[in-house]
Amino acid sequence: MKKTISLICLIACTFIWGTTFIAQDSGMDHIGPFTFNCVRFFVGFLAVSPFVFLFEKRKINIEIKSKKKEFFKLILPVGIFLFLGCIFQQVSLLYTDVANSAFFTIFYVPLVPIIVYFLFSQKLHWSIWPSVVACVVGGYFLSDISNSLIRFGDGLVLMGALFWALHIIYIGKIINQFDLPFFIALIQNLLVAVFSFILVIIFEEIDFSKIKLETIEILYAGILSGGAAFALQIFGQKNISAAPAAIVMSLEGVIAAIAAWIILNQVLGLNNIIGCVLILCGVLLSQLAPVYKRNYK
Repeated sequence: MKKTISLICLIACTFIWGTTFIAQDSGMDHIGPFTFNCVRFFVGFLAVSPFVFLFEKRKINIEIKSKKKEFFKLILPVGIFLFLGCIFQQVSLLYTDVANSAFFTIFYVPLVPIIVYFLFSQKLHWSIWPSVVACVVGGYFLSDISNSLIRFGDGLVLMGALFWALHIIYIGKIINQFDLPFFIALIQNLLVAVFSFILVIIFEEIDFSKIKLETIEILYAGILSGGAAFALQIFGQKNISAAPAAIVMSLEGVIAAIAAWIILNQVLGLNNIIGCVLILCGVLLSQLAPVYKRNYK
């Protein structure tokens, strides 16, 4: 029963993350990408706050009291990498389709072990290299090479995938030292909102009447993606092993592509579909092969 509930939580989390791409895309009809990100993550900050007070209020001082320097040394890069990943992803949606942005974003999966290998000298599983090849070939099929704007947009997403990978690595580091998942989410949401606000001041204008027009999209991306999905992910991965969890989480790109087709009428051609399948296969191979080896050694 617990596994069934966890699986439902994980599917709901992946569905929210996949459909959030639609909110991100349509949420820029009246405001710029930096304004959308700023308001979205501030709403996410407010959405996570109750979880902190309910589950972690007493633990914060105990966990951080003697290791304040270590906490700030880790939470700052966590916030910066999340900010950069989100900014590149958000701006990319001005130039490329939702499916492209979603599938190029999940490039972070094979990128994580590669970065860990070069930064921390950890061994790479053999499956990483064919996974990267599958992702690169898939990227060729998915992207419209003849359209320079789409190529530019896809390039932005790939840059963002690098920062998503770094974010995941540093989240792993901070969560190993500090058992405060909701508080970490709270602070990283606040950091992204503040950094985005600086870009709003420099490049965009604050117009509350226009922000109000994107209320539904901002609330969806902020409350559901930034708040509820994070909680669902935690409960989902408590009783689900790595292999099925990897399969479910990788479906984020598929859900985004289907949602874009239904809601935004962004239809994928045969080459695009081949590209999506190759990227998905590459991502799954990089996650499932090491788990299979551990289980059947």
